[in-house]
Amino acid sequence: MAVSSRRRAMWMGGIVASGFTVFSFRLVELQVAKSDHYRALAFEKHSIRQTIHARRGGIGDINGIPLASNEPVKTVVVDASVVKNAEVLAEALSWHLELPLAAVRERLNKKVESGDSGEKKPSRYIVIKHEVSENVAEALAAELEKKKVRGMFFEQNAVRVYPNGSMLSHVVGYVNRENKGMEGVERSMDEWLKGRDGFRYTERNRRGSEMVAFRRMESPPRDGATIRLTVDMALQDIVESEMDAAMKQFRPKMATCILMRPTTGEVLAMANRPHYDLNQRDGVPVESRKNRAIMDMIEPGSTFKIVTTAGALESRLVRPESGIYCEHGRFTYGGTILHDSHHGYGELSVNDIIVKSSNIGVAKLGIMLGEQRLYEFIRRFGFGDRTGVQLPGEIGGIIHPPSRWSKISITHIPMGHEVGATPMQVVNAMCTIANRGKLLTPQIISSITDAAGKVIASYPTAEVRQVIAPEVAEALVSALKEVVSKKGTAALAHVPGFEVAGKTGTAQKISAGGGYEHSKYVVSFAGFLPADKPELCCLVLLDEPIPGSTPYYGGYIAAPIFSKIAQRAVRHLNLPPNPDFLKLAGSLAKNEDGGKR
Repeated sequence: MAVSSRRRAMWMGGIVASGFTVFSFRLVELQVAKSDHYRALAFEKHSIRQTIHARRGGIGDINGIPLASNEPVKTVVVDASVVKNAEVLAEALSWHLELPLAAVRERLNKKVESGDSGEKKPSRYIVIKHEVSENVAEALAAELEKKKVRGMFFEQNAVRVYPNGSMLSHVVGYVNRENKGMEGVERSMDEWLKGRDGFRYTERNRRGSEMVAFRRMESPPRDGATIRLTVDMALQDIVESEMDAAMKQFRPKMATCILMRPTTGEVLAMANRPHYDLNQRDGVPVESRKNRAIMDMIEPGSTFKIVTTAGALESRLVRPESGIYCEHGRFTYGGTILHDSHHGYGELSVNDIIVKSSNIGVAKLGIMLGEQRLYEFIRRFGFGDRTGVQLPGEIGGIIHPPSRWSKISITHIPMGHEVGATPMQVVNAMCTIANRGKLLTPQIISSITDAAGKVIASYPTAEVRQVIAPEVAEALVSALKEVVSKKGTAALAHVPGFEVAGKTGTAQKISAGGGYEHSKYVVSFAGFLPADKPELCCLVLLDEPIPGSTPYYGGYIAAPIFSKIAQRAVRHLNLPPNPDFLKLAGSLAKNEDGGKR
């Protein structure tokens, strides 16, 4: 009996030992041999890769006034694998987020393949809505907490806001839903602004709440840089308000104004009409989003005469006092008759050809230059090339080589016909004269600062080339001063206390079938002041204005707008007036040419 008991005890001990051995082998298999596999399964079930969004850099004017900033918002996300009461969750999400209940239900039912088996399981990451305000998020979270509904969590994000609405809209631009720059500086400087998103792997408990202690593999974000523009918002406000007044008075199809500092190339203000509110972009037509200052191609008309005259003077074909016979207003060349508008002149000096804006006089200067040399001077002034301003979408315009000119092109191109130029090219050419012959690259970005406040890039004055000799530019400045006088075409551009130099333009528009429209014009004035030491250069351009009782010329429409902008701008900049020009020249409005070209 004792032997039998011992035998049973041995058998039982063997069975227990065998069991422990089997369990031990299984435990070793689970914890050692297959530990990586089961760790991955646990990681897949409880952890999630969470994006840590970088803060997009801000945009400000030269004085730091915010033009684009970020407003904190939440992204509502659901982990459907832990949701127990999907209907209650769907109703709460629908109510607070103002979403259709059916659409929320559909999203919550989203299934994804899991592992190698291909089995469909509830998705652990379902984005319900972006850009949810903090107040709405708090109310939603409170209701779900009260009802003990699990599975929803928030991701911190930000939405781009534009404090100035439509002001400077074509320069600032905007970002899309993915926070990618689409227009303006938001697009051209997107690589600097967007920064770099970070990420972390984190674990959630059965209620869907993050277990902070289990965060791992975290890579912090790098916030975007801050862009400071050369634009002064006080000057921008002046330009925009005068553009609005001009739109109301003359109802043009479009209008553009560019204000620059000619000695540095800095863009101080830029405005286009039509424009749009950066915070309300839905339904905005493409034409309203277009930055016409750098994307519109126009025939510049008589403002282009500075190029031809500069070429003739630089080539020493003429001197400012040289006489040119202007045929008393009717000149036949290549079988085509060329007219001077309203006035026929006999002999005019080169200086007076600019002052009186004689088409025949400047055509004869072009003939003296010859096709190849005229073409070279046009290109030296930057026409046919992008100016290089740091904005997207700039075009270079169209300047045909002499091989494609007609037999009358040599008389039409000198006065700004058969030339495709942008407003930016026109004002930059005038800045070149103001800057005594130096062509500069226009600058609209002043500096770039990283998230720590360190300047990481700046944009100093960039000289492209010396287009004409300083003494030639001086001669042109003398002529352009007289344009803004009783004897010139832009008397209404005068600014009390300051000597102004500039040039009017009145260009007929090309018709769809070729040739020119007799009742459709682009009128403009480009000028700078103080004439002998320029601080401001400004172009005002209106496309197809309806003049009413005002004569249809740049001197009557664009020049007075320039004057209003300049008068307000010099006060803002505290520029000291010249005592010799403090007299109000009321009689200038009655000059003999009446502001005609």
